[in-house]
Amino acid sequence: MRLSWPQLLIVIALLIVILVELRTVLAFFEIHLSVTATAVLAVVVIGALVLWTVLSSADRSE
Repeated sequence: MRLSWPQLLIVIALLIVILVELRTVLAFFEIHLSVTATAVLAVVVIGALVLWTVLSSADRSE
């Protein structure tokens, strides 16, 4: 499945919201996640998503 660039931006925006709210949910259960850890997790998840999108678009162009 290939994502177009507008679709990718929408998914990234939704992922950011989900990751920020994940901190809130974890804090409710007394699991504290620092802002730095959340940022690193977001960079890793978004990086993997962008890499997957770029690699899947390269497969279709061949």
